[in-house]
Amino acid sequence: MNIYVGNLDFKVEENDLQKVFEEYGSVSSTKIITDKFTGRSKGFGFVEMDDKDSANKAISELNGSQLEDRDMVVNEAKPRKTNY
Repeated sequence: MNIYVGNLDFKVEENDLQKVFEEYGSVSSTKIITDKFTGRSKGFGFVEMDDKDSANKAISELNGSQLEDRDMVVNEAKPRKTNY
């Protein structure tokens, strides 16, 4: 399951997200979205977890919890909408 993680502090790195989510199960990937010109974090990212039950537990327990003094927004990532 792909999980959206928002309202991240700009100094949070991919390995920080991995450590937080590994407490709930196996993490297959993490990705912090960065500005293509500055390389600075945009304050959100994605975590991929293989087990749906573990992912749902992580979402329910981590949504609203604090990481680096910021309340994270955690929910299931929705596919991008195309404007064709």
